[in-house]
Amino acid sequence: MLFATARARIRALSEGHEHSGVAGLGDIVMVPSVVDARERGVLEPHPMFTRLTPTGVAWADGTERAADAVIWCTGFRPALRHLTGLRLHGEAGRVEVGGPSGTRVRREPRLYLVGYGDWVGPASATLAGVGPSARDTANDIMARL
Repeated sequence: MLFATARARIRALSEGHEHSGVAGLGDIVMVPSVVDARERGVLEPHPMFTRLTPTGVAWADGTERAADAVIWCTGFRPALRHLTGLRLHGEAGRVEVGGPSGTRVRREPRLYLVGYGDWVGPASATLAGVGPSARDTANDIMARL
């Protein structure tokens, strides 16, 4: 149901038609490739950083890590409270995104928001729809590095 609905929305929008999408269908389940990556130990969880630095990110304890770009991925519900200190919200009260990918934060061009649905790409809050958004974001980042 999730994939069929997401694909139907993408198709409808590409044809110039409106479609309600996947809002309210529930959370995305853990896919096998993510389970496998966790089991192999190639995903390294870290607590949320407290700030961006000129060369990357930093935590409250003073630990820093270099980063050329930060891609913030989420699911159906945009949760940006943790980014409040970065003062990213524009005049309309929401974080403005743009660039070739449509996911680059205008007020912090090293930060990308992926997976927020129609805000950053049709059905991008779904597994079926996030692919084009993620691809465009990766291409945007590569072009800037």
